[in-house]
Amino acid sequence: MDIAIRPARAEDYQDAGRITVEAFVGDGYTSPDSSYVELLSDAARRAREAELLVAVDTADGDRVLGCVTFAVGGTEWADIAVPGEGEIRMLATTGAARGRGVGESLVRAALARSRELGLAGMAFSTRPEMTTAHRLYERVGFRRTPERDWSPHPGMNLMVYSLAF
Repeated sequence: MDIAIRPARAEDYQDAGRITVEAFVGDGYTSPDSSYVELLSDAARRAREAELLVAVDTADGDRVLGCVTFAVGGTEWADIAVPGEGEIRMLATTGAARGRGVGESLVRAALARSRELGLAGMAFSTRPEMTTAHRLYERVGFRRTPERDWSPHPGMNLMVYSLAF
């Protein structure tokens, strides 16, 4: 598999939305009847209002393998990042791409984007049960920032990871 990371194109939106829903709903992190599913599936909106990066298999016609939404702190799509930080949201890969470096490549691309923009670091939220993702974040250099943990609504507690440049 030859992986490239690039900004999403209109022809990627359907696959990116499907992959994100499959990852969040299929892995049991989001209920299929949650209103959040609409946001997960709307890759075009994420690309328009924030930045949507996709991982594609260049050896297979640029087939979308995963995606991540990147936002700058203080904008509508940033949940926890403050101005001067970048934030990743909705990191998702296909089941077949897991364990092949796709997620890590997307995270590293978001880090590079933060640096390109002159940001001081990154911060983002994750669910406590997403332990595989936590290992990836820690391997890349992120550290838990428990003083920034938060709950978007009762019963959903989110952990924060951050990295200063």
